Amino acid sequence: MGLLNAQRLAIRTARCYLCPLSTAKSWLSTKTGLLGDKNILLMGPPGAGKTTVGKIVAHKLGLPVIDIDDNVLETTWKMPVAAKLAAVGGKRFLEEEGQVLCNFSASGCVVSLTGSNPLHAQAMQHVKKCGLVVFLDVDTEDIIQRLSRMKVNRIVGQEAGVSMRDLLLYRRQFYEKWLDVRVLCGTGDTVDEVAEKVLKAVERYQEHDKDIFVSTRCDSTALSDQKAYFSDVVIEGLAADGGLYVPKNGFPKVDPREWLRLVPMSYPERALVLLEKCIHPLDVSPLDLRTMTFKAYGSNFSSERVAPVNHLIHNQYVQELFHGPTASFKDLALQLMPQLFACCLPLMCNYLILVATSGDTGSAVLSGFSRLSGADRHRTGVLVFFPEEGVSEIQKLQMTSYREGNARAVSVLSDFDFCQRTIKRMFGESGLTGHLAVEYSTVLSTANSINWARLLPQVVYHSSSYLDLCRDGVIKFGEPIDVCIPTGNFGNAMSAVYAKQMGIPIRKIICASNHNRIITDFITTGEYDLRERHLLHSHSPAIDILKSSNLERFIYHVSDGSSHLVKDLFTRLDTQKHFQVPEPLLGRIQQEVLAGWCSEDDCLAAIHSVHTQTGYIMDTHTAVAKVVADRLQDGFCPVVLCSTAHYGKFAPAVYKALQIQNIPEDPAEQLKKLEIAASRPGMHREMVKCLRNEGRTGHTVCQADYSVLVDEVENMIHNSFLNVM
Repeated sequence: MGLLNAQRLAIRTARCYLCPLSTAKSWLSTKTGLLGDKNILLMGPPGAGKTTVGKIVAHKLGLPVIDIDDNVLETTWKMPVAAKLAAVGGKRFLEEEGQVLCNFSASGCVVSLTGSNPLHAQAMQHVKKCGLVVFLDVDTEDIIQRLSRMKVNRIVGQEAGVSMRDLLLYRRQFYEKWLDVRVLCGTGDTVDEVAEKVLKAVERYQEHDKDIFVSTRCDSTALSDQKAYFSDVVIEGLAADGGLYVPKNGFPKVDPREWLRLVPMSYPERALVLLEKCIHPLDVSPLDLRTMTFKAYGSNFSSERVAPVNHLIHNQYVQELFHGPTASFKDLALQLMPQLFACCLPLMCNYLILVATSGDTGSAVLSGFSRLSGADRHRTGVLVFFPEEGVSEIQKLQMTSYREGNARAVSVLSDFDFCQRTIKRMFGESGLTGHLAVEYSTVLSTANSINWARLLPQVVYHSSSYLDLCRDGVIKFGEPIDVCIPTGNFGNAMSAVYAKQMGIPIRKIICASNHNRIITDFITTGEYDLRERHLLHSHSPAIDILKSSNLERFIYHVSDGSSHLVKDLFTRLDTQKHFQVPEPLLGRIQQEVLAGWCSEDDCLAAIHSVHTQTGYIMDTHTAVAKVVADRLQDGFCPVVLCSTAHYGKFAPAVYKALQIQNIPEDPAEQLKKLEIAASRPGMHREMVKCLRNEGRTGHTVCQADYSVLVDEVENMIHNSFLNVM
């Protein structure tokens, strides 16, 4: 203790002074830290290691260290903190502690807060003005064990009959409220490891300019002075050069001990931690992100687990991604993406979201943006284009049921590729975008999976499926799994690639195609050939796609960021409808992913077979994944099938597969009868409700003409933003 007190005295004398006009201490550092003259404020529950970690961080930075308990409270009160607590009681203690902190002043120091400081709002508002709050997020069970070893059996605010565990869980909401940066501490992390995480977290916060995005077609060595941050790419959607945005430095790697922390967490909790690692806090604050995440994955999902993983048969598991409001995996992204979009919006413009859909994206984006409120909703419009004959009847009814507010869907007498190609052309024509900006103060954006904010939330559910298998004892962390994904646009598969990059032990990503099989042919041969190729309708319309947008991100990934190669290949695809990747690159592609395709008959046979054996009804897309997994997966590890939609969305095909006769014409009646045949999963209530409420009035049908779709865009702008009463 003598040495420690001598160190404290030396710090106070050399780097700090006592303000003569106040009884409070004012601490000023003579050195410039990572944050300039701002303090690093370590926050967390008792036993989190704030004091010890603070000393290590301060030593490495050469900055003063202040422990609020020892250096501020006990000095002010002239008695030990424990004695003060015993003398005045819990409630009075919190108030007096907070008042002392309100008079505290420091600059350029490392400050270890008390475990109860965050419970006093005025005090935290005061210290946050000149400091960065770093939350040491330590597992509750670890905290309880540490306090037990320290022989601490009661903490501030713990009333009789309240367990330590319950009080720590109660306090967590206050830590979440005030944090600027989270340091997720894995079980078994040493104080030195935690201190290193603190330094990296503070450095990341300070170096926002490094947390930027680049286009897949832009040479990173010739970047312009204008940097694209997360908030920029959410709004822009597509890069100005026609490429897709990707993080310049890739995805953060998550330590295995940190992954283990996520295993017992709920889906929203997992999502929040992972998204914080991928979104810089200066783009979206942790508090805002928490609010958005818990709203996105709350009561709007029919399953409390949001994206549950259930055993299907043998070594196959199914991740049910259809429990959101529109019964599609798109809800996992599009219940969050509109909130991110609204948060990042500049104040001066209106924004029209253009979306091309092959089925599920349309209703999901309409649902997500319809949940915005206030000014965000009034200056954001959504226009969805879908192929009139390329979606199921239920998908069409879901989309066209949105007629009120600034959201609607129109169909096109063509296929999905035409719709997507037309939207990309609109974004690329500066004359059109300039006209809309000048005449209507309206900027175009997109919510397709080419938008980074659409793709990023999908990384969460691939990670969550692995964590669920760990939680349920199917595997131990570190053991591999395969995932099989029905894919056409490659966004879902790409998000699995990114989950693997973050540290999820995915062995093989298996891409499953229907008889359009463009992805399968490319991964097998390295040749992408649209010449003389025509889109074929199928029982799995969401993957009826020939031009796969997110394949561009994949080639950028496997080529180690060769933007020159990506630009060359996709320029050739645009002009010549064909490209061939170099042989070495094809080898890398085939190391990363497998691919197969499924015929229409095999798709229906798989639905029938699984239902006969298990009582489980798959939708047509999940059946495509099942068939391909059966053919390509070797059985040496579990395989997770991505169930991307509820079977009720494709009722006629499922009736055919189950060989049920006398199909009702009315979609609502189809679902009612189909529910009787299913033992699991249950019918999707929101989808049934939507069909019952549907007025069955007509919708706009457009010719496959670019100028006609541009007219629809202008009409939408007039109706959404210019009808001022």
